[in-house]
Order: sequence, then structure tokens, then C-alpha cells
Amino acid sequence: MKRKVDRYAVEGANSLWQLYSTVSPIRVVWNFIWIQLSRYCPILPLKNWIYRHMLRMKVGKQTAFALMVMVDVFFPQRISVGDNSIIGYNTTILTHEYLIREYRIGKVMIGSNVMIGANSTILPGVTIGDGAIISAATLVHRDVPPGAFVGGNPMQIISHTEQ
Repeated sequence: MKRKVDRYAVEGANSLWQLYSTVSPIRVVWNFIWIQLSRYCPILPLKNWIYRHMLRMKVGKQTAFALMVMVDVFFPQRISVGDNSIIGYNTTILTHEYLIREYRIGKVMIGSNVMIGANSTILPGVTIGDGAIISAATLVHRDVPPGAFVGGNPMQIISHTEQ
């Protein structure tokens, strides 16, 4: 299944050189400062407050972002996480891909009661269903069904529990 991303063709220099036609440089600096503060913040309620109010992310109750989680610096407002989920240490959540001839932007929707292992990368346009478990160091390049246990690079379904 293809990821749900919007694609934009570019001409001339690669799309990263055209970044500021898609997002304000001031917004990028603002996001960068708040993301870096939240990456090192050990206080979960404060970290979630930063995500919700400073970065405009949707973050559910009792959700925990571990230290060093890196959310998308250009479009963090496209990230949604349900209640009681855990985002593991040093995980990266991307909502953009800047490529040579195009860039892609997509939402990342993470359900409730989801566990994402350390050092995972979530690509734009992915939905992770409620109750899913993502093994450490997984590249999440497509949707994860509710209740699935997935892992690897490329990601594969290891097992599935009925909801």
C-alpha cells in the first residue's frame, strides 16, 4: 500500500534548495528551538505541552515521548498521537521528504496504546493503528494495522493480535 503523501514536482535545483517556498524560515527556526528543548526535557507533561502548544501537534493524554525523539522540524503540526502511547528513545517522525525532483508531505497518525521502540524512523503518510507495537530500529514505511507487532528494515509484520 502506498503512503498517503502529497507530491510536488520541482524544477531546477533539488527540492531542499526550494524549502522556503514551502515553509517560512522563521517557522523553521521556531520549530527547531522548541524541538531541541523538548528532546532534552525529562518532564513528560512539559514536553507534551510544548508539542501541543508550541508545535501544534495533536498529542493524547498520558502519551510519553522519550528523550531525544526528533519530530519533523518543517511540519510538526502534521503529527497526531493518540492516548497512552510511548515513542521510544531517539525515534524520528518525519512528515516531509525532500528529493531531487520532487518533495512529498504527509500526515503521520499514531493511534492509542502504541509502543514504538527506540531508534525507529516513521516516514510521512503513515498511519499506525491502535495497540500496535513497533520493534526497535524499525523503518516504518507503510501503514501498521491495529494490534500488529512489526519490526525490521524494511518493516515486516511479525505477529498480529485481534483487538
